[in-house]
Formats: sequence, C-alpha cells, structure tokens
Amino acid sequence: MEMLLNETQLSEMLQVSLACLRRWRLRGEGPEYKKVGSLVRYRHEAVVQWVNGLPTGGNGRRAQPAAKLRNAEVLTADRPWQQFAGTTGLTITLLR
Repeated sequence: MEMLLNETQLSEMLQVSLACLRRWRLRGEGPEYKKVGSLVRYRHEAVVQWVNGLPTGGNGRRAQPAAKLRNAEVLTADRPWQQFAGTTGLTITLLR
C-alpha cells in the first residue's frame, strides 16, 4: 500500500498553511486528494506530480517595465486635461 499524507504533513512539506491547502481543495487547485471517511489524505506520488506540473518562475533576471508613459501635453486653463502617450501607442487622457 502506498504512503498517504494527512493535511498537517502536506502543509509542512509544502510550507503552506492548513487554510491554504483547504482553499486549494475547495477551488480544485491543489494536489489530488482522497477521502477516507471524513479524513482527507494525499497520495505522495500525486503530490509530486502536482508540484512537477506547476509553472516555474524566476530566471534570475529582473523584468523590464511594461510601458513607460511620457507627458504629451501641458495643463492650461482652457485645456483642463492631461494626455499621456504610451510606448505601445496607447494614449491615456486624464481629466482634472
């Protein structure tokens, strides 16, 4: 018979709270689990597969800023708005 983990064991293994595991279970986001009566148990192999299927992140480089805005107009009394043009071609108008 394979090894089954309880919630406390898995939360310690993944370094997350019990509340987090329960939230994942409610949303269907966490590892596959089994119900043994009213008890929740996790197969070790299912947990390993779930962890291996998670996306990886962080390649050691900082992300570049998405888009910088540059001031396109100056506020005047007859034009109480300010426009910003983004590097992506998007223009944003702010009313004052």
